[in-house]
Amino acid sequence: MEFNVKKLASDAGVFFSRAMQFTEEKLGQAEKTELDAHFENLLARADCTKNWTEKILRQTEVLLQPNPSARVEEFLYEKLDRKVPSRVTNGELLAQYMTEAANDFGPGTPYGKTLIKVGETQRRLGAAEREFIHSASINFLTPLRNFLEGDWRTISKERRILQNRRLDLDACKARLKKAKAAEAKAAAVPDFQETRPRNYVLSASASALWSDEVEKAEHELRLTQTEFDRQAEVTRLLLEGISSTHVNHLRCLHEFVESQTNYYAQCYQFMLDLQKQLGRFSGTFVGNADSSSPAAAPSPPAVAAATLPAVPTIPVVPTIVGVPNTVAEGVLNPNEVKPPASGTRKARVLYDYEAADSTELALLADEMITVYSLPGMDPDWLIGERGNQKGKVPVTYLELLS
Repeated sequence: MEFNVKKLASDAGVFFSRAMQFTEEKLGQAEKTELDAHFENLLARADCTKNWTEKILRQTEVLLQPNPSARVEEFLYEKLDRKVPSRVTNGELLAQYMTEAANDFGPGTPYGKTLIKVGETQRRLGAAEREFIHSASINFLTPLRNFLEGDWRTISKERRILQNRRLDLDACKARLKKAKAAEAKAAAVPDFQETRPRNYVLSASASALWSDEVEKAEHELRLTQTEFDRQAEVTRLLLEGISSTHVNHLRCLHEFVESQTNYYAQCYQFMLDLQKQLGRFSGTFVGNADSSSPAAAPSPPAVAAATLPAVPTIPVVPTIVGVPNTVAEGVLNPNEVKPPASGTRKARVLYDYEAADSTELALLADEMITVYSLPGMDPDWLIGERGNQKGKVPVTYLELLS
């Protein structure tokens, strides 16, 4: 490698001159070429875009990967151009623990069966989370990162060049101003000196010398002004491209929202399916755990207790051949149930419910049904009617209306 001392000294001199010019501008001792208002607005918008893109990028990374150590590891792998190792999500790890616990407790036991069901749902949630993170990384994080590491670096580089061109331009303006002032002063006070008296040869006047200096300064100013204008146009085009960047980021933001919506919709559906399965099997599990106690009604999240209007007590009539008995031995025939003259109420269904047998009425969330109680019934159950359909319904799945 050839070491050029002259070039090194020249570059050092230019750097020192620009530093001096910049310092004098900051101290108010030198004039500064001002950019037009539109250009300043473009610069301000570009800086704003860069700052907020960095903040949104960092916080999205925190949202997708809350573990700071994992984020640092992924950053190092990315900088080393190596593939990031596959990492198990928290949901998948929980599913693994639940499955192993179910095998130890016995997959045929009520607790083991429930662990398997919940573990399978957690595994599906973990897989959905992995898919969401992958989609968000490609469709949202990568474009933001590409802007900061690509377009913004180019803009910053051209802005630095424009800053140097402006400093050179202002230095040339100052040099020309100084030369013109000296020329005017020399023209006012001529300074002729005889350098060779014998030949009566007179030296050039100081005014003529400063005139040459003015011409040289004007030439340098024209060249510097041309370079500044060219660089300003290049920088302006790049800054105006920020509008295209906003459009691209807007499209990426829509894709991010769509991915997040699909992810949460999947999670909601997985949990609804799990709730149905647990509600369907809860009565069986309780019966297996304690066969001496009656089967309990499914227990969704607790709701405010509601009361029904009192219905006159009717003594239970023993079963007679050919005469149907409304409630006997806990067995209900919905077709033989007659609603009382008073005491019926409207109720809104809070959760979906699948009927365990023909004596129960299947429910759909948010539908309206008519309910009433019968003497001798379990207080946790009511008779529900929907059109021509009748059956027992659990009270905890209902919101009784006045």
